[in-house]
Formats: sequence, structure tokens, C-alpha cells
Amino acid sequence: MVKYNPKLWFKYIFKFSSIGTFRMLWKEMVIVALTTALFCWLHQQCLLQWDIMSNMAAVYSIIGFVLSLLLVFRTNTAYDRWWEGRKKWGLQLNNSRNLASKIAAFYTNDENTRLFFFRHISSLGFAMKEHLRNGVKQDQLTLNPEETNNIMSNKHVPNAIISAMYNRIVSDKKAGKLTGEDVLLMEKDMKNFSDILGACERILNTPIPFSYNLFLKKFIFIYIVTMPFSFIPEFGYSSPFIVTFIFYILVSMEVLAEEIENPFGLDPNDLPTEELCKKIHNNTYELLTKTNT
Repeated sequence: MVKYNPKLWFKYIFKFSSIGTFRMLWKEMVIVALTTALFCWLHQQCLLQWDIMSNMAAVYSIIGFVLSLLLVFRTNTAYDRWWEGRKKWGLQLNNSRNLASKIAAFYTNDENTRLFFFRHISSLGFAMKEHLRNGVKQDQLTLNPEETNNIMSNKHVPNAIISAMYNRIVSDKKAGKLTGEDVLLMEKDMKNFSDILGACERILNTPIPFSYNLFLKKFIFIYIVTMPFSFIPEFGYSSPFIVTFIFYILVSMEVLAEEIENPFGLDPNDLPTEELCKKIHNNTYELLTKTNT
């Protein structure tokens, strides 16, 4: 995730970073500009006439307004997905702290159990992060070798980690180490883990409907391709700059929406899940490895 100072907005106006849409689209912008310039030359040489389109600028303004509304809806929908993902990962961090605090209080004199939950709570964050990408990597888990073998034998690693913690809680309840009230307090946190994971999977596995996405791309393409026929009779050789600028604005909004609609990946503007996982690890380590006196 890109970190920046929002108060220095004037500085970023003239900055073309490697992750900006300008560097992503400059080749397409050149093609649009050259194509429009070619149409201008053909029109000026009387080799290509389209007088019937010369009074269509007002129509294109209306179409552009409709297109901008569609793009705003598209961008807002993508941002809603990004923001919901961020809220779920914030809840994951808070839920991990809450569970670790309770375990530290319930198992004051049981270091082995505290370390067991530390390993699993920390591993759950990293397992969720990788599960939402390309699959869980064994080297990122903080489990011991035996626990790693048991967990990695499952197809759904985050579920297996949650289940292992739940089984430990039930086992300790039967052994008399926990009271019924203790179990109820921790059960809420265990349920929250599953709810957070399910919500993130829903965001990941439910993309924007294909028909809507395809229609918007076709709409932008047709709008940009036909725009020179309306602008050239009125603006002449200024048309390539106007058309290219409009192309950059419209397509940039679509590119930005595509980038943030799946917030769990490795794009520059995706969620900082790696940092959040490390924070979960550090916070639970601090809570569960210190002996309370």
C-alpha cells in the first residue's frame, strides 16, 4: 500500500510515479493521439469527410456525462470493496488482541498453552493473507513442525488453524482448566475469526458482474474511437490533445477501479496485509510470552 502525506497534494500534481496511471497508459495515449492526428490530416486534405457528424459535439457531451456517472458508480463500488476489506482486517487485528488478552488472563501459569495460542493466532493472520492470494506458504507460519504438518495437510489452512484452537479450548474445558464462562468469552472471538475470513472470501470470489464490466469497456472504447469524428470539424488539429486527455481521464478511472476491487493482492494500492500480519504477530507475542505476576 502506498503511504503518502495527503496535505502535500500540490507536490503530487507534477509527480509521475512508476505506479501512476500515466505510465500505464502512455502507449495507448500515443496511439489515440496519432490516430486522431491522422483523421485530422485526412479531413483537412478533403480525403475524409463526415459533415453529418459536425454538429454532434452536444450529443457527445451528454453521452460523456452518462459515461462519467457509470464510471463514478464503478469506482465507488470498487472502493466499497477495498474499504470493507480494510475494516475486516482491522477487526482481525483487534480480535487477535482480544483473544490473546483473555488467554493471558486465563492461563497465567501455563506457558505452554499461551505459546500454543500465540503460534496459532499469529499463523492465522499469515495464513489468511496467503489464502486470499495464491495459497498458504509453509515458511510463513509460526507453528512447530508437528503443528505445521497437521495444519498443512488440510486444503483450507485458515479453517484448520481456527479448528485447532477451538479443539484446544474444548479439551481444556473438559480437563477443568477453563470454566464455562471462560469458554463463552473466547467462543465469540473464535466465531469472529470465521466471520472475518468468510467476508474476505466473499469479496475475493464475487467480482463485479462480467456483463457490466464488459459493457463499460465497450462503451469507453466506442466513445473514444468515434469522438474524433465529432471534434475534428470544430477543433481541427487541437483534437488529438482533447481526445487524448479525455481518454486518459476515462480509462484511468477504470484502471484504478480494477486495481482496488480486489484489495488482497500485491498491487501498490492494495491493503497492507503483510504489515497487519506482522502487527498481529508482535502484539500477540507481547501479550502471551510475558508471565503475569
